[in-house]
Amino acid sequence: MGNIDTVAWFAAENYDAARFVLQRGIAVVYLVAFVAVLRQFPALLGERGLLPVPQFLQRDGGRAGPTLFRWRYSDRLLLAVGWTGVVIAVALVAGLPQAGPPWLPMLAFLALYGLYLSVVNAGQVFYGFGWESLLLEAGFLAAFLGSDDVATPIVVIVLLRWLVFRVEFGAGMIKMRGDRVWRDLTALHFHHETQPMPGPLSWFFHRLPGPLHKVEVAANHVVQLVVPFLLFLPQPVASVAAGLVILTQLWLVLSGNFAWLNWLTMLLAFSAVGDDQIAALVPSLGPALQGASTPGPAWWIVLVLVVGAGVVALSWWPAKNLLSSRQAMNASYNRFHLVGSYGAFGSVTRRRSEVVVEGTEDASPDDATWHEYVFRGKPGPVDRWPRQYAPYHLRLDWGMWFLALGSAAQHRWFTMLVLRLLEADRRILRLLAHDPFGGRRPRWVRARVFRYRYTTWEELRRTRHCWVRHQEGELVAPQDLSGLRRLV
Repeated sequence: MGNIDTVAWFAAENYDAARFVLQRGIAVVYLVAFVAVLRQFPALLGERGLLPVPQFLQRDGGRAGPTLFRWRYSDRLLLAVGWTGVVIAVALVAGLPQAGPPWLPMLAFLALYGLYLSVVNAGQVFYGFGWESLLLEAGFLAAFLGSDDVATPIVVIVLLRWLVFRVEFGAGMIKMRGDRVWRDLTALHFHHETQPMPGPLSWFFHRLPGPLHKVEVAANHVVQLVVPFLLFLPQPVASVAAGLVILTQLWLVLSGNFAWLNWLTMLLAFSAVGDDQIAALVPSLGPALQGASTPGPAWWIVLVLVVGAGVVALSWWPAKNLLSSRQAMNASYNRFHLVGSYGAFGSVTRRRSEVVVEGTEDASPDDATWHEYVFRGKPGPVDRWPRQYAPYHLRLDWGMWFLALGSAAQHRWFTMLVLRLLEADRRILRLLAHDPFGGRRPRWVRARVFRYRYTTWEELRRTRHCWVRHQEGELVAPQDLSGLRRLV
C-alpha cells in the first residue's frame, strides 16, 4: 500500500532524537543482557548448572511460558541464542536495520524480544527480577518506533511514557504503602548500607548527614509520585519532567549497582524529550534533528495502531494494581511479560547479613585453615572496596544477597553451588573474583553468616577498610564431596 499523508497526527515529528536514543540505547541494554547470558547462564542454569533448565522444564514446564527451550535445551543451543542476540543488538546499535524500511528494525527488535523471552522464562530464580520484564516490554515497544524512512509514531512515544509512568509511580506508591521509613524519610539511614550490591561510592552516600538523607527521600517522593504525570503534558514541561527522572536515576547509578534498571529507565524517559528542547540547549544539533515527516505505508500505520490498542487493553491490570491498597511489586499478568507492574524496595532492610563461603584443603575440618571464596560484586573481605558493575547483572551475587535474607527458596541452588565448589567446577569458578585454591579441589567447604556494617570515618582512616564484620552463625556445616553427593 502507498503512503497515507492524511494522517499527519500519527507522526511525532518532534521526537526523532528520542527515537534515535531509544532504539540504540535499548539495543545496548539487550547487548549487555545477552553477554551476561553467554557468561553466566550455562554455569547457573545449563545442563550441569545449579538449577538445570532440562529438569525445570520437565518438572514445571507448563508454568514456564513461551521459550525455545521447551522444544529442547542444550548448552549449545543456549550459546546460539546468546550470540544471535549479540549480533542483532550490535546491528541495531550501529543503526543498520534503521536505515531500511520500518519492518526491518521491527523484526530485529522482535527477534531480541523473543530470544530474551526464551531465556527469562527458563531462568527461574536467577531471572526473577522486575527489570527482566522491563527490558522485554521496552524491546517490544521499540519494535514499533519505525525506521529512518518514516516519522516516529506518536502512539509508541506515548506508550513508552506510560511504561516510564508505571516504573516511577509504581515504585513511589509501593514505598508509601510499604515500609514506614519511606514515610518518615529515614529510609536512607539504612538503604545504602543494606542494598543488594553496593557501589564504590555507596559508603560515602551512607555517610552523608542525616538531614540530607531526609531531603533525598523527600525529593525521591516528588520525582516518583508527581513528576510522572508531567511526562504527558505539552513541551517543554514533558522534557523538564524527563530531565528530573534522568537526574534521579543518575543519582541511583552513583549510589549502587541495580543492573540495568536505572539505565533503562533513563532511556525510556527520553521518550518525553522533544527535538525542539534539545535544539534550544544545543543549537548546533538543530539541523541533524530533521527526520522523515511521512507517517509511512498504510500497513505500518494499522499495525502500530493495533499494537497500541492491545497495550491499552492490557493496561487494565497494572492500572488496577496501582490503585490497589494491596499493590503487587514487579508483577506480570501474562506469560509474555508485557504491560506489567513495577516497583522496588517497598521495604528496607535495617541490617546487613552476608553468607561467606570458605574452603580448606586440610584433612580435618575441625582444626583446618579456611580460605574465603571472593565474589565479584557482593561484600566479602572487609578490605575489598565495592566495584561498579551495573548495567551488567551479576546474578549469582544477587542470589547470595537474597540467601542472606533467609529465603528458603534459595537453598536448593546453594547446595548445588557448594557441590560445584567441591568439584572445582570451572564454569562456576569463572563467576567468582577469586578462587583461593587456583582451580584445585578443596577437601571441605562451609558457609558462615556474618553481620556487616560500614566502617566509621575514624575506622576508615585507621584501617582503610570499607566494612566491619562479625560472625552471626553457620549456614552450612563443613561438607566434603562424597558426603554432599549422597545428599543431593
